Amino acid sequence: MTVSGGVGRFVSWDGGCLFIGEKVGLVPPHAHYAIQIVFGSDPGVKLRPDTASPWQTYGGAIIASRQPHTMDAAGLPGNAVLFVEPETREGRALVEHHLDQGVTPMPASAYAARGPVFDAYRGGSDEVLAAAARQFLSVLTDGVPPQMVTDERILRAMRYINLHLTRPLTLEEVAREACLSPSRCRHLLVEQLGMGLRQYILWRRFLRVWKLLAEGATLSEAAHAAGFADAPHLARTSRRNFGFPPSMMVVGPRRE
Repeated sequence: MTVSGGVGRFVSWDGGCLFIGEKVGLVPPHAHYAIQIVFGSDPGVKLRPDTASPWQTYGGAIIASRQPHTMDAAGLPGNAVLFVEPETREGRALVEHHLDQGVTPMPASAYAARGPVFDAYRGGSDEVLAAAARQFLSVLTDGVPPQMVTDERILRAMRYINLHLTRPLTLEEVAREACLSPSRCRHLLVEQLGMGLRQYILWRRFLRVWKLLAEGATLSEAAHAAGFADAPHLARTSRRNFGFPPSMMVVGPRRE
């Protein structure tokens, strides 16, 4: 993750997102719902579960959902953090293949595949960077296909949700827009998205916040645009779900 004062880029897709940048220092202890994958442009990312434990150095690591940890990427030329929703296909594959403990070293095959991600960060468009991140994730998940929404009713529901993130949304309202019963809508959302309505809405709201912060918006502006009551409400929700305030996720423009 890129702390306030760092420089870098942010890209996202349904079920995941990437923070990648430079000048990243110490990140205090936290835990969050998303699975986290962290790796540097060089080996040397340091992690520990709490401030009383010794630092462990990794070429890259996969951190389980809700696993407390703190990170030190000081001294690395570049650092990347990839968040993955645990209930997506990729998230379940990460748990199945790698997460037999809270923090797992990234396999050598994935570390060798990190180059295109940093290449895209330095010279590619957001679309190229997102594609490179998803290809890297595919290596980690042994080619498990990404979550793909194919049901037109759920696509319609997603469009409706993303157009109305600034206000409360109910299952009944979304189901009505999708021409589904609430129970059927709930079932198809989990089947197609890998997460329930409430978690999807919250995920989309955070993605909007992070995108707006990356574009230079204030915390208050980003909070209101994403459906949070105010910046303190955003901060409380961010701490509850990710373990840190959104001010730590501010990404400044990369300097050439």
